[in-house]
Amino acid sequence: MTPKIQIMSSTLANQIAAGEVIERPASVVKELVENAIDAGSSKIEVFVEEAGLNRIQVIDNGEGIASEEVLSAFERHATSKLISNDDLFRIRTLGFRGEALPSIASVSKVTVETAQSNKPGRRLVLEGGEVVEDSAAKSRQGLSVTVDELFYNTPARLKYVRTLKTELSHITDAINRFALAHPEIAFKLVSDGSVMIRTSGNKEQIQAIAGVYGVDTARKMKNISKESFDFNLDGFISLPEVTRASNNYITLIVNGRVIKNYALNKAIVEGYGSTLMVGRYPVAVIKITMDPLLLDVNVHPTKQQVRISNERELGQLICQTIKERLSQENRIPNALENVYKPQSRKQTDKMVKPEQTRFQFDRRSSDTFSDESSERLLEDDQRFTMREDVGLSKAENWNEEAEDSNFKEHRQPSATAGLETHEEPVVRTAMKIDSISQTHSPFPELEYIGQMHGTYLFAQNEKGLYIIDQHAAQERIKYEYYKATISEHGTDLQELLVPLVLEYPADEALVIRDNLDKLKEASINLEDFGQNSFVIRNHPSWMIAGQVEETIKEMIDFFLAHKSLTVAKFREATAIMMSCKRSIKANHYLSPQEGMQLLVDLKRTQNPYNCPHGRPVLVSFTTNDMEKMFKRIQDPH
Repeated sequence: MTPKIQIMSSTLANQIAAGEVIERPASVVKELVENAIDAGSSKIEVFVEEAGLNRIQVIDNGEGIASEEVLSAFERHATSKLISNDDLFRIRTLGFRGEALPSIASVSKVTVETAQSNKPGRRLVLEGGEVVEDSAAKSRQGLSVTVDELFYNTPARLKYVRTLKTELSHITDAINRFALAHPEIAFKLVSDGSVMIRTSGNKEQIQAIAGVYGVDTARKMKNISKESFDFNLDGFISLPEVTRASNNYITLIVNGRVIKNYALNKAIVEGYGSTLMVGRYPVAVIKITMDPLLLDVNVHPTKQQVRISNERELGQLICQTIKERLSQENRIPNALENVYKPQSRKQTDKMVKPEQTRFQFDRRSSDTFSDESSERLLEDDQRFTMREDVGLSKAENWNEEAEDSNFKEHRQPSATAGLETHEEPVVRTAMKIDSISQTHSPFPELEYIGQMHGTYLFAQNEKGLYIIDQHAAQERIKYEYYKATISEHGTDLQELLVPLVLEYPADEALVIRDNLDKLKEASINLEDFGQNSFVIRNHPSWMIAGQVEETIKEMIDFFLAHKSLTVAKFREATAIMMSCKRSIKANHYLSPQEGMQLLVDLKRTQNPYNCPHGRPVLVSFTTNDMEKMFKRIQDPH
């Protein structure tokens, strides 16, 4: 017999809603802290026991809830932040759905104590969403919400809770991001009696960054600021030498709300160009202010995913702003920081360092952290590693059509043919390889000294000693040449006197056959020639005589490994691949003339600081560093 249709009880409805809003203890912390921020709090304290499963308490000094409205606050869809339909399109608060408090109360035991200024307070106790105590209370202004025994009446939900350590890390991450988004608020997180996070709430963004990521990282963060008609950007980005293995250290804040947005993350990485190593991500805290009409935050129950009008325009603004800011920095790493003063991975991987959250440096200005360079440490996981693999950039270009046109500049040949008899001319003009101009940060004038182990070149100037990786240097030179040449002459074809026949395994032949049009767009014209064979009758004119077959095979092999490439990215990958394979390797000895010419050609490139994979081309020892090493200068004690 078919069950009769009936209305669900409010308790059941709230528990279902809780399944969307309350995923884990960190979800409770997030919702309660957002309410505290909306209430105008300047101080928010969070206490958790057993990673929040046993108890979560959030205390703030905000406006509080009026005594006569406390019961209504636990009714589903009760809110003070939306009145009319028009308000839905101008949301300026973090919370607005009216689902958080009833959802939390339905799966836990909740105690609320609240009071407004010069008004009597009220205490309310609920279990499973039902009121068990309602009384007057003497409370200071603000709100205190205590959540005990989370999921006590929905044991099935406990199966999806991770270890206590994992759940605590999620809570910590949430508070970290609130602290970054709202440096004007003093946050405190206490876990089982131990203070894990404490921020000063002095409005200094750089000090909030120091409290979360550490003082050494904060010193290598650079401020960015930009405005457009629709958007206002403000925040900090790390120098390319400060990277992490995941994008979890990128924090995006839109109108005060921490969000997750894959497209904007890609724009940030794209702004760094090839200055980042493959698989590495920067540290960034970027605040975006816009008209609420351009933002839809009502697309996901947790409100972390949002929809932004003109998102592509915003991505281009972020990308270009980062490129311009990095162009002003000297990006030659200090060798002492890379080698002699590593920190352990265990230390640097922690998001929270209690000893660094007490802000003993409150009196220092943010400029100190932006520009101070002495006695900095570079984390162990930031040491540069040798990589000869060929990889794509970690983000698609925001304007692929414009990307090709960026390289259609007039080129002049180099003074020499290079280190090999078939060497390509070096690009002289300021092509937009990484859109990083040397206008503000010129490459230093270097005097060639010699070579070590056929791998590293030594040079000097009045500032100190420079060590150059000869493979990375020539890789950068060739990359810029190939990128410009492929873009300028990518569609010009030259007929072969004798056609080439290429054979592939059956599975690869099928993939190639299905993508003949895409290969043709990249000027690789294949014709079917038997079951698993293809014939080539012409080739792009930029290919070097004697290397045509090898180059075409390499391009097809790369395409087989990355089938979803755009034409622009295929050309980018080809330039990287060819520059890597055709550059001098380690244990290749150069004459003094060849070594000097390599430095001359490197100086002519648009970005002489990194190879296409993001590895550094050179590092430096300042004269002061050398004098310290040999104790000519004694460190102060």
